[in-house]
Amino acid sequence: MNFIVEGYPAYAYTGGVDFDAARPAVLLVHGAALDHSAWQWQARYLAHHGYATLAVDLPGHGRSPGAVRTSVAALADWVAAFVESACVPRAHLVGHSLGSLVVLEAALRHPARVASLALLGASVPMPVGEPFLAAARDDDPAAFDMQTVWGHARLGALATSAVPGTALAGASRRLVARAHAGVQHADLLACHAYAPDPQALAAMATRTLVVAGRRDQMTPLKAGRALAQAIPGARLAELDAGHAMMAEAPREVTALLAAHLAA
Repeated sequence: MNFIVEGYPAYAYTGGVDFDAARPAVLLVHGAALDHSAWQWQARYLAHHGYATLAVDLPGHGRSPGAVRTSVAALADWVAAFVESACVPRAHLVGHSLGSLVVLEAALRHPARVASLALLGASVPMPVGEPFLAAARDDDPAAFDMQTVWGHARLGALATSAVPGTALAGASRRLVARAHAGVQHADLLACHAYAPDPQALAAMATRTLVVAGRRDQMTPLKAGRALAQAIPGARLAELDAGHAMMAEAPREVTALLAAHLAA
């Protein structure tokens, strides 16, 4: 489904159910160099269980045209504009990795638009190593490999995929590699540069769930624990999964989100 956001078309996957603005709205925001398909399991479940579900493609990602935003703040403003374009007063925001920073900043900048937050694979700050940034700057296939390997639990190549006949790592690498030139680098730089005001985090009143993977190699468990402690009243859930938790533990992530939204 397409919307007009900040003057450009913006695509969102609705989970196979027609979007109904009268339902509670859930906005799912993907990570660096990814798109809406990262949420395939969660989006379909939520859409078929009473929620107006929108798994968005950020600008310049997937089916959304327009310029890639180069900061978390700009992406947060875009998300708030998307909520307005969808004609819903506010939405539950769910973000993974870069998307977790985006929805967190959206809650800080536009609290009236946010019903609740779910932050998956989150770390504040979210530093990115120079070799990774350099490879991404050159659109080097090595950067796709780095994101794939570090984005899964160790020995993830041996893990069973929820989609018969596909490999978790293989599917992930294909998704990253099909991103437009420059997108991965811009996204990683945005993650690396993000530094919210600690006092602003301490003053947040938004109901928040933080989901952290015990085997996450990109945003380690201790980072998720620290973020949950920094946000008043935030609930921490730990999963036996790596950074790509929506694919590695699809049922567990879906159950956590369903319980969080129902609350």
